[in-house]
Amino acid sequence: MTNQLRIQFFLTLFILPFCYTVFAEELVQQENNPIERKVILQRMYLDGELSEEKLTETIWTMEDFWLKYQGWKVVDQNEDQIVLKKIENDISPLLKANGYLGMKKDGTLSIFIGRPEHAKIIHTFYQIDVGKLEVYKQEELQKGIPIVNKDQYKQLIKEYEPYSVN
Repeated sequence: MTNQLRIQFFLTLFILPFCYTVFAEELVQQENNPIERKVILQRMYLDGELSEEKLTETIWTMEDFWLKYQGWKVVDQNEDQIVLKKIENDISPLLKANGYLGMKKDGTLSIFIGRPEHAKIIHTFYQIDVGKLEVYKQEELQKGIPIVNKDQYKQLIKEYEPYSVN
């Protein structure tokens, strides 16, 4: 091993972890004075909705901070703020409150906020072969089917999949 490789190896094993620890400890000011950081919590839901919650955290130790947000992934971090993201295994509160499964005029299965006739589309899935659908299912999709929970959401998407255009 050359001297340059030995130095790089030493820096990687001993100096860098030390620098990281020093940096993390500098975030929590000397003499145990807390620091405040803006924290942005991003939640990504099964239906594709992304929500953001903004708050200010008082941080006494970084160890306690990371323990509190265990399971969250760091998206961005600087001196002013920390952005964390989490994938939720559920549908969004917005969808639970006012979400409908319906069909656009072109036959695309979609999720709407509100009834399909005048609502905003938040997610599209696949084109449906309307000719294969029973009349009552066409009418049901045109009116919109209220989404109430994750299980119903998954079941409905699966139910209409056989009608998709290849």
